[in-house]
Amino acid sequence: MKNTPFTEKHIALGAKMAAFAGYNMPISYTGINEEHHCVRNNAGVFDVSHMGEFMLKGENALDLIQRVTTNDASKLTDGKAQYSCLPNNEGGIVDDLLVYCVEQNKTYMLVVNASNIEKDWNWISSHNTKGVEMHNISAHTALLAVQGPKATEYLQQLTDMDITNLKYYTFAKGKFAGIDNVLVSATGYTGAGGVEIYFEDKDGASDKIWEEIFRVGTPHGMKPIGLAARDTLRLEKGFCLYGNDIDDTTSPIEAGLSWITKFTKDFTNRNHIEAQKKDGVSKKLVGIELLDRGIPRHGHTIQNNDGKEIGVVTSGTQSPTLNKAIGLAYVASEHAAIGSEINIMIRDKAIKAKVVGLPFVA
Repeated sequence: MKNTPFTEKHIALGAKMAAFAGYNMPISYTGINEEHHCVRNNAGVFDVSHMGEFMLKGENALDLIQRVTTNDASKLTDGKAQYSCLPNNEGGIVDDLLVYCVEQNKTYMLVVNASNIEKDWNWISSHNTKGVEMHNISAHTALLAVQGPKATEYLQQLTDMDITNLKYYTFAKGKFAGIDNVLVSATGYTGAGGVEIYFEDKDGASDKIWEEIFRVGTPHGMKPIGLAARDTLRLEKGFCLYGNDIDDTTSPIEAGLSWITKFTKDFTNRNHIEAQKKDGVSKKLVGIELLDRGIPRHGHTIQNNDGKEIGVVTSGTQSPTLNKAIGLAYVASEHAAIGSEINIMIRDKAIKAKVVGLPFVA
C-alpha cells in the first residue's frame, strides 16, 4: 500500500486510516458529521495526493485532448480549467478528469482519479499518434484541497497570488508558503468553495506547506478532513464519483453529463453518444430522497409500486446538512421525472422514496 507525503501526519493526528485506491488514506479524524460541517461552514484540509497528474506538451497536445475528451478544451485559455470525461469505444466512461490549460495550445495538465492512473495513461497514450510529449508526474506531485467558504481568506496571507478573487475553474501559479512553482486552483469536489494546491513533493515542500496552512487556519477552526466527509459533501452537490455513479458501462448522457459533452468537435465514440443525446436513453442518473427510515447504499435495487425492478442505487448517505437520507441512482427513464415515487430495497424491505432535483444542497 502506498503512502502520500502526509500519511505520517494523519496517523499522528489520530486519523482512522484505510486503504483507498491503493493508498493508506485518512477516512475520518473526529467524525464525519463534524468534519462535514467544518467544510460547509468554515474550512477544512483534504489530502488528495493520491490523485493522478499528467502533463501533455507540444503543438499537438490540444489535438490529443480534443480527441480523447468530451468537453471542448479549445475554449481554455491560460489559467483556466474544465471538467471533462474520457469516453470509451462502447459508450461508457474511462474516467472523469480535470483539464488545466497551463499554456494555450502548448501545455496542459490532466488530473485523473487515483484508481485509474495506469488505465488512463494507457488509454491516452494509445491515442497519441502525433508525438505529444507526455509526462506522468503523479508519483511526485502533492495535492491538498483546502475547501470551504473561508478557505481563501485564511490562505491569502501565504501568497502574493490573488487567490481570494480566483473565479471558479481558474488557477494561478506562483510562490505559496515560501515554496516556488505552486499551482493554486479554484476547484474541488465539495461544492463548498476553496482551492486545490498542487506542488512538487521535494526538499521539504510538503511539510512546509502543510504546517503553514494549519498555522494560519487552526486559530480560525480549520481542521484536517477525511475522505468520508469528502464523499458526503460531493454527494450533497450531486457530483458523480467514478466507480459508483459513472464507470465503463455508463454513458455521459445517462449520467447527466451532457453539459460537458460538446458535439462541435470529433471525439471517441462521438456518433454513438450523439445518437443517445438525440434519441434519448433508457436509464438516467437521478437524485433520490427517502421518505421512510433507512439509508440507500451502492447496489441497492429500486422497484416501482408494482414490485418491478426499475433501477439501482449508485451512492447514498445520511446528509449531514439536510438530516435526510439521500442518494444517486440510475432509474428507467419513465421513472426519472422529479417527484416520481419509487421504492428502495433495503434488507428485502421496500422503503418509500422519491426522485428529487439536483443538487440536494444549493
